[in-house]
Amino acid sequence: MTELTLRPATRDDIPALSKLATDSFIAKFGHLYSAENLNMFLAESLSEPAIAAEMGNPDRVYRLAERGEALVGYAKIGLTCGFPEYARGHQVMELKQLYTAADATGGGIGKALMDWAMEQFAARGADEVQISVYAHNDGAHRFYRRYGFDKVADITFRVGDHIDPEFLFARMF
Repeated sequence: MTELTLRPATRDDIPALSKLATDSFIAKFGHLYSAENLNMFLAESLSEPAIAAEMGNPDRVYRLAERGEALVGYAKIGLTCGFPEYARGHQVMELKQLYTAADATGGGIGKALMDWAMEQFAARGADEVQISVYAHNDGAHRFYRRYGFDKVADITFRVGDHIDPEFLFARMF
């Protein structure tokens, strides 16, 4: 198997990043939504213009995971608190997204990206990190608990007009 490499994202990566994010989201969650709601969410959140806008935000940092020339995952961190009403720390940051290609799960990609994210949070002085996780994604719950995260609140996540139950996971540093 080709070695996994992590690198910063550039604007040239936007088309591939949008495709991976869209394909990954549809593979994992697409069955939960009407076509109208799914398409609205994809356009608002994972389209090339949406990702370009996020990349232009100085409070967002992307890291790509590649095997050879293939993009197989990415992480996006937020350097500001996404859920201030639940913050316990003073320098709260957020793991905004951690996606892997649908056909590449289980290959250490999530771990490598999460290790990078945790190093970034520590280096940037986070005293708490938050993560929004779909309430019925038990695999993600187990994954984040291995890093010391646990549920701190019930929240929601909007996909078009559909409202999903979510858990806010967090951990202190």
